[in-house]
Amino acid sequence: MKKIRKAVIPAAGFGTRFLPQTKAMPKEMLPIVDKPIVQYIVEELVDAGIEDIIIVTGSHKRTIEDHFDRPSMELVENLRMGGEKKAKFLEEAERIASMANFIYVRQKGPYGNGTPLMNVRSIIGDEPFLYTWSDDFIKSEPVSRFRQMIDVYDKYGCSFLASVKAKSDEDYDRYGFAGGEEIEPGLIDAKVIVEKPGREQAPSDLATVSGFILTPDIFGYLDQALGNLNEGDELYYNDALKLMLNDGKRVLAYEIKDGKYYDTGNKLEYMKTVVEFALANPSINNEFREFLKTLDLS
Repeated sequence: MKKIRKAVIPAAGFGTRFLPQTKAMPKEMLPIVDKPIVQYIVEELVDAGIEDIIIVTGSHKRTIEDHFDRPSMELVENLRMGGEKKAKFLEEAERIASMANFIYVRQKGPYGNGTPLMNVRSIIGDEPFLYTWSDDFIKSEPVSRFRQMIDVYDKYGCSFLASVKAKSDEDYDRYGFAGGEEIEPGLIDAKVIVEKPGREQAPSDLATVSGFILTPDIFGYLDQALGNLNEGDELYYNDALKLMLNDGKRVLAYEIKDGKYYDTGNKLEYMKTVVEFALANPSINNEFREFLKTLDLS
């Protein structure tokens, strides 16, 4: 069984829910305190042993490429002139560029979250890989979600979907859900995958969010899904997974242990995430907490 070495991050969307902020800045680069959202995801991938990170972008996403590139000579010179006070910032800027092998692909094809997968087919080859969104994540401690996912793959060797338990009626209208036989606590051998079913129609309480491990046979099923599209239809990765299930292929849904899900793809959840991470940041948490106490929330 081949080791998981590669990850794919789709990042070609326009971030229209955050306009006008995202008119010039990709939503993936919105900061959570002092790091862009996408850096949190990249760092977690690297910590889990991922070597090649493939980011599928559009023409308006050059900022992402620049962020993970070596710092400009102007920035390096500025930081050097700052002496010891700015040495840590120079070290951090250099570290970001050397975390992994970054590969950038321009997205082409029909709208939908299956298209980025089609665009990276030749790079992935015949290897299993991680597919993870660029604007949400699951923070889990002490074992990160990607480490947990790789451990599950090493045991079962099939495609599977990271999941969290739904907490509200709204969750059932926002996420996809998997249903099937529970083979271990929090691990479902999926027989059905349903998008936004509502609480009454949901096959389980496991919402499939944030990240997935896919085997290379997904590409053949994406070809089938693409061939089934009518003009104007969107290509979804879930359509390929459903075809896999129909063919008897095994797909699991796994609840990330000790995890909390953060959806930074909408304004309210993004602001909640920023506040929570600021309260946990040792460089500002005390002052920030005191500031929050001064607010009139009546």
